[in-house]
Amino acid sequence: QVQLVESGGGLVQPGGSLRLSCVASGFTFSSAAMSWYRQAPGKERELVARITSAGGSTNYADSVKGRFTISRDNAKNTVYLQMNSLKPEDTAVYYCYALWMVITWKYDYWGQGTQVTVSS
Repeated sequence: QVQLVESGGGLVQPGGSLRLSCVASGFTFSSAAMSWYRQAPGKERELVARITSAGGSTNYADSVKGRFTISRDNAKNTVYLQMNSLKPEDTAVYYCYALWMVITWKYDYWGQGTQVTVSS
């Protein structure tokens, strides 16, 4: 059974930092590209950051470039999102997302989400 369990969300003041973690189980983590998405109230879910299976390549939404860093530890089956210089507009539920292919079959799964609130 595939599970993605996020943690690390919470309330933080503008300019502060948080580190989100997503622990994966039930699949070969090192074969999956991992991403963080977020969804603010009344808005569509959007991609925040993505990292390839071996961690050799990352990409970010323009709104978080230079502030957020995605990383992974394949030995711990965990992907991280380090968020610095947080802004009120970063307030959202953050979701972990796993994607891998087996020949032509696509497998993808979502975590349950963790709330991040940036407010003074």
